Amino acid sequence: MESQPQPQPQPRRPRGFAATAAAAAASVSPTGTPSGSAGASTASSGKGKREREKEKERTKLRERHRRAITSRMLAGLRQYGNFPLPARADMNDVLAALAREAGWTVEPDGTTYRHSPPPQHQQHLGAFPVRSGESPLTATSLQNCSVKATLDCQQPVVRIDDSLSPASLDSVVIAERDTRSEKYPSTSPINSVECLEADQLIQDVHSTEHDNDFTGTQYVPVYVKLSTGVINNFCQLADPDGVRQELSHMNSLNVDGVIVDCWWGIVECWNPQKYVWSGYRELFNYIREFKMKIQVVMAFHEYGRTDSADVLISLPNWILEIGKENQDIFFTDREGRRTTEFLSWGIDKERVLNGRTGVEVYFDFMRSFRTEFDDLFAEGLISAVEIGLGPSGELRYPSFSERMGWRYPGIGEFQCYDKYLQQHLQRAAKLRGHSFWARGPDNAGHYNSRPHETGFFCERGDYDSYYGRFFLHWYAQALMDHADNVLSLANLAFEETKIIVKIPAVYWWYKTSSHAAELTAGYYNPTNQDGYSPVFEVLKKHSVTVKFVCYGLQICSYENDEAFADPEGLSWQVLNSVWDRGLKVAGENTLSCYDKEGCLRIIETAKPRNDPDRRHFSFFVYQQPSPLVQGVICLPDLDYFIKCMHGDITGDLVP
Repeated sequence: MESQPQPQPQPRRPRGFAATAAAAAASVSPTGTPSGSAGASTASSGKGKREREKEKERTKLRERHRRAITSRMLAGLRQYGNFPLPARADMNDVLAALAREAGWTVEPDGTTYRHSPPPQHQQHLGAFPVRSGESPLTATSLQNCSVKATLDCQQPVVRIDDSLSPASLDSVVIAERDTRSEKYPSTSPINSVECLEADQLIQDVHSTEHDNDFTGTQYVPVYVKLSTGVINNFCQLADPDGVRQELSHMNSLNVDGVIVDCWWGIVECWNPQKYVWSGYRELFNYIREFKMKIQVVMAFHEYGRTDSADVLISLPNWILEIGKENQDIFFTDREGRRTTEFLSWGIDKERVLNGRTGVEVYFDFMRSFRTEFDDLFAEGLISAVEIGLGPSGELRYPSFSERMGWRYPGIGEFQCYDKYLQQHLQRAAKLRGHSFWARGPDNAGHYNSRPHETGFFCERGDYDSYYGRFFLHWYAQALMDHADNVLSLANLAFEETKIIVKIPAVYWWYKTSSHAAELTAGYYNPTNQDGYSPVFEVLKKHSVTVKFVCYGLQICSYENDEAFADPEGLSWQVLNSVWDRGLKVAGENTLSCYDKEGCLRIIETAKPRNDPDRRHFSFFVYQQPSPLVQGVICLPDLDYFIKCMHGDITGDLVP
């Protein structure tokens, strides 16, 4: 008997560096002459290549459209059906949720079975029960509904505004009769006279009569952040009379408290462990007179080194002097350029700061503040402390620094090229058994590159290769280790005081597969990976409150947005991930102005009325672009906004 020929395995498509080498080899003929000398053959192959590229782009658009539809469907199931679907649900999760809702048991390995027959009132519907807001269909009602009427009713069951992302789908499901008959009671079965129109099933969010009524909703405290220049570089109160006037205005608006930045570069400016708190003591005494709460920010970052900034607060001078001799204490990009926004967390455990490590310097500063203002902690005047963990006080790398020439919507650059982080990377690569992986990617573009312009972040790029996954995991882990180290000492310094951590909202390129801007910022969150859950597991360990930026409606026309931005989609993922872990969430606005609709969206985000668990923000921070006494209030009416947050009045803001 003759042996059957074995099928030959298909050669694997080369990727990364191998793909580059293969392309170079293919461009030369076996005789050593360029293959492009083939004349007409080259022209036809070039035309075919262009067609293939066009088809690839069309395929990408179709895939993005499919993902958008899937995202909206999953959001509808979560909000209106209360299905406990994970953040990155697939169809298996959906089928399992539907089966469990119908009374079936679904094991983790997929085994599905049923213990008992369905309840009597559900047998007409097969395995699927009637959900809340729907009416049960009986055999009589289906027979009496004519075929023509049924066909007329076959419009899309759910109508969703394309401008809405999953986080903004807050419509209320209702059941009402056609205008030709009397009002239809939502609990009675469908009559045989007519079928409901599809557009009667969902109430339009923009035309709901009571959409803006927040009376009786949860109380969300509102804090106002004082302007940065309230304390000058000599740790003196810059304008005592202006501060008193501003605090009086806040008090008249029923603001719950104020946010005060305590700048490391001011308090410990000239000499290590020589702390000057005099200006902050005077400021806190003024706030005490108005009986408002204080949240302080341990600001370990630089502020104002941009063209638009009118105040400059650098890191302490003695740190900058050390940096002149050892520039590797600062974050470094691939070209070797340093940023002094924040100390590299490669030195968190390196004794390079006059005999102290990075985390020891932070701990000494926090302990000095706790000792200096012990009386305010005892009174309860200081209610919380926010720990600055990176640039702008956010837990991230300085990957999109305007000082380095970054402009929105650039993807940014990896910041891991100082010698200390490189040593960490070398140890991680050696431990993995691939010492040649001890390098940053060389095809990740520049600060203002787009994902499709790079070999690392493009569709099916090297970010998803074995090396790419190793590097991105290490890069994100270094960020989480920094947070863990600093928060451990913060809890030691502040004992029972509430600790707050600010999470960045890196929403541009969120609709692409790689999420390039998030990757360079330190969040390993491509479409096939949940990059926020591991971070929040670390924060849960320290029982912190997570503060997240709310963008209102600033990003409009998503379909035309060249950055494929989705701030609401990112907010939806982050907030649900935080709440799923039992952590408290706070909100903060950007410095840009809002219109009425943006204000209402912020309030809806702070305390979503359709959340079955009644989850809401623990407080909200209003950042002001200028002192309130100057009359520049971006919210149309801050007084009404605060009352809506407090649940005291409707949200019909003055236009």
